[in-house]
Amino acid sequence: MGQIQLDTQVQFVKGVGPRRAEQLAPLGVRTVEDLLTYYPRRFDLRRQAQPMCSLRGDEESATVAGKVVATNYRAYGRKPFFECTLAGDDGWVGIKWFHGGYLRDKIVPGIHLAISGKVSMYREAVQFVNPRFQVIWDPEGTRFDADELLPVYPASAELSSGQIALVVRRVLPQAKDLIEEWFDEKYLEKRGLMPRGAAVAAMHRPEDRDQWASARRRLAYDECFLMQLGVAQIRMREVSRPAHALPRTPQIDRRIRARFPFALTAGQDRAVEEISADLQRDRPMNRLLQGDVGSGKTVVALYAALQAVANRRQAALMAPTEILAAQHYHKVTRYLAGSRVRIALLVGGQKEIERKRILNALAEGSVDLVIGTHALLGENVKFARLALVIVDEQHKFGVRQRTGIRGKGFAPHYLVMTATPIPRTLAMTVFGDLDVSTIDEMPPGRGTTVTRCVSESDWPAVLKEVQKHLETGQQAYFIYPLVNPSAAVDLKAAQEAHRELSAGPLGRFGVGLIHGQMPAAQKEAVMSDFHAGRVRVLVASVVVEVGVDVPSANVMVVVHAERFGLAQLHQLRGRIGRGQSDALCLLTASPTNPVAKQRLEVLETTSDGFKIAEEDLRLRGPGEFFGTQQHGLPELKVADLSEDFELLRLARRDAFEIVRRDPGLGDPENQKIRREMLKVYAGRLNLLTGA
Repeated sequence: MGQIQLDTQVQFVKGVGPRRAEQLAPLGVRTVEDLLTYYPRRFDLRRQAQPMCSLRGDEESATVAGKVVATNYRAYGRKPFFECTLAGDDGWVGIKWFHGGYLRDKIVPGIHLAISGKVSMYREAVQFVNPRFQVIWDPEGTRFDADELLPVYPASAELSSGQIALVVRRVLPQAKDLIEEWFDEKYLEKRGLMPRGAAVAAMHRPEDRDQWASARRRLAYDECFLMQLGVAQIRMREVSRPAHALPRTPQIDRRIRARFPFALTAGQDRAVEEISADLQRDRPMNRLLQGDVGSGKTVVALYAALQAVANRRQAALMAPTEILAAQHYHKVTRYLAGSRVRIALLVGGQKEIERKRILNALAEGSVDLVIGTHALLGENVKFARLALVIVDEQHKFGVRQRTGIRGKGFAPHYLVMTATPIPRTLAMTVFGDLDVSTIDEMPPGRGTTVTRCVSESDWPAVLKEVQKHLETGQQAYFIYPLVNPSAAVDLKAAQEAHRELSAGPLGRFGVGLIHGQMPAAQKEAVMSDFHAGRVRVLVASVVVEVGVDVPSANVMVVVHAERFGLAQLHQLRGRIGRGQSDALCLLTASPTNPVAKQRLEVLETTSDGFKIAEEDLRLRGPGEFFGTQQHGLPELKVADLSEDFELLRLARRDAFEIVRRDPGLGDPENQKIRREMLKVYAGRLNLLTGA
């Protein structure tokens, strides 16, 4: 093989060529580096092969290897079968698979197989019946005199795992020389890490499972380390900017607390103290406020906003939907009734004249607190004295969106709120540039919510139960995954359900409809009717997922619940049980997928949002947890954010220490990791560019 480098196109690897390179491209394998980092998803153990002549015909389990010299398929009879003859250096064996017609294209004369299974005799000849088999793509380079872990790669219709393994094996001997080491021996020894080149090789061809585990640990550490370098860079860049210090006096504290008609919980008090201390510094606060649905985050956020206003500065609260922004606005207006705090609502659906009035007021400084949607990100939104930005449900905004609102004004303090509790590992990655405050208790006097899964065939019983609750004066949500019927999937849609429920026994209670495609004014009118009780049943899409707060709505029916994510279902369930009454959540579903079934079982057994978030991460992975690439982080090929917490913590400590000593990663010993980081992040977060 000629001299190859990591950036060599894979077609120039010996035995690959243009056609095979075309087949590898859809798998993301275009260069030698892509090939070396295309890791197996598991390993199959191939036992040491024994001589064919040593078989007696009564072994419970045996393994042999050889070449297929003949095949035959009998499609007729009570038990159709496929059979072949396997020849070795010292004999031959017969192999039969009943109902094995699917093997005709896979097992053909000339290929090599390893066969494992029970041995019997048939007409005085040794035979394997329905054994496990593995295709040996490289018989010359395969040892049969010892057990071997065979890699199983994610394959495609055009390329089998074995064919990929053969290509990888051709470049593997050069891996140790091609893969650059980032750290010196002392660094590796202190952390118990094996050399990087050896780790890449062992990920494909480990001597045993222990060596594979060591290789995986090294490469998972590297991924976590690079990610934490990026996080540390963002954090260093943000906190190095000056910010307006917002002092708090005992008088300010008393006046803010007097605005709330209740005492704060211990959890809210802790969060308030942490946030208030940050706001009093002259560098920007970067803090995540997380708490389960209904734990009182909005009150804590309003306290922070009023601390800014008390210092004659402006605050902005950005919500992901117009419904939630409007609800925040109405709630804050009630708390601040009779005060001198000037509040405004800025959303996309407003009339132009109203919008211009608010924009002018923000620019002149005659609005103290603005609440809005992504409309706050507009180029024409200018602030006179912005000092605090609060973003509700951060994960519903992309990375660039949230940095956009931060860019308004002069280095504002920054507070993220989320009612989707963040698993510990994600808190250190997606929100790793933020300090974390957690409200871990609920306000007293709340009712409990019972969750039950019911079959879709029990729909009449569901309607009867909802009717019983409505007759006691309660209100109910019916949640649907689709707004309009779709030919692609057999699911009931919200608009269709609204017509049916209106015409049925629930119609006399008033049935409203709300979804994201409706004009803002229409949505506002429907929510107003629901709040006032003029409409007692609300048919909705997931537009009500976050923030909607109607205390007498204590019944929720989620239709086709298997179509929703676990965290999303928990969020939806959080819309009920917000008053003193007990609540009922009915999840109607007929799941065929075992993962969907697991999700629903978790919701039946716990209402702890933190446990639910950890389980959601385990079932779905971080990409889906936040929506495709919302988090702006590089793809993880090895590290598992639901399992590698301790490793992530070690990598975080190391990365933050390096950035503390060398913020620009300009020192000679950090050049390799700087290059790798820029390559991996590829402009995702404008790292190291000052942008």
